[in-house]
Amino acid sequence: MDLESLRREYRVAGLTRDMLAEDPIIQFEQWMQQIIAGGITDPTAMTLATVDAQGQPSQRIVLLKHFDDRGFVFYTNYSSRKAADMASNSKVSLHFPWHCIERQVKVLGCVTKVSYQESLSYFLSRPRDSQIAAWASQQSAQINSRTFLLAQFESLKQKFVRGEVPLPDFWGGYRVEPRVVEFWQGRENRLHDRFEYRLTEDGKWQVERLAP
Repeated sequence: MDLESLRREYRVAGLTRDMLAEDPIIQFEQWMQQIIAGGITDPTAMTLATVDAQGQPSQRIVLLKHFDDRGFVFYTNYSSRKAADMASNSKVSLHFPWHCIERQVKVLGCVTKVSYQESLSYFLSRPRDSQIAAWASQQSAQINSRTFLLAQFESLKQKFVRGEVPLPDFWGGYRVEPRVVEFWQGRENRLHDRFEYRLTEDGKWQVERLAP
């Protein structure tokens, strides 16, 4: 298969320092608003990169559910492979691949669990079947078949047929507290625009242009 000849130029827009907010969270919100307004599929999908106790990196797609000055929040099973990685190494990376508008955002930071109340509030906002699915799937564990998984789901639907579905004690949120945030805009001839926000020791953001 010939992949070397697959190429295109990036001509949608440019990015200059005077176009950027002083705070990366404000800048991220501006870009997120634009991509949502553009009707892009799964605008909150992001790659979460972790490293396990043996130093092996791993990546997977998760969904951003909240962000503010404290960081970027997603939810998962606390018994999953990614959770084990984060327990041994709290340093993670997030990547938003908005290729359709020739943009990317990368976040480097440390992860911590959100509070019980934050996890509960989000869990109760999910569709009921999604709540039950959180109980049904022991994420990353080996299973014999999809039939087994669906049987678990149906069994739990019967168990929780009345009343609210409780928050599993093995499920909840994580917050990535950013230390570095990079905004990337594709440009012609691979001379892309890259700006990196880096948190200084005094709690301020320093912005630098990076070579592509």
